Amino acid sequence: AAVDRSRPLWQVRLQLTKPMAWMPLICGVAAGAAASGNFHWTDPSDVLKVLIAMFMSGPLLAGYTQTVNDWYDREIDAINEPNRPIPSGLITENQVIAQIWALLLS
Repeated sequence: AAVDRSRPLWQVRLQLTKPMAWMPLICGVAAGAAASGNFHWTDPSDVLKVLIAMFMSGPLLAGYTQTVNDWYDREIDAINEPNRPIPSGLITENQVIAQIWALLLS
């Protein structure tokens, strides 16, 4: 399959974070909050805390680990999955490193 080089960089960056990998962490935060016995859905402060924790665990933490994984697998992916963003050249090495640092420091 050919690589679509017209895709915007934000889509390539999002692909690196593998949004499907976020779901277990996001659900785990919600389940943990509900199971704590100390969480109240009617308390805006509790809801805000859970939403922040969901964002930190899903897009930021899982996105970071998935991006790092793709970075370290780039040579293997060049052979096995050459259409992945890094080996296909859809995103530069400097852009990947910047994304890793941005997610880590977030």
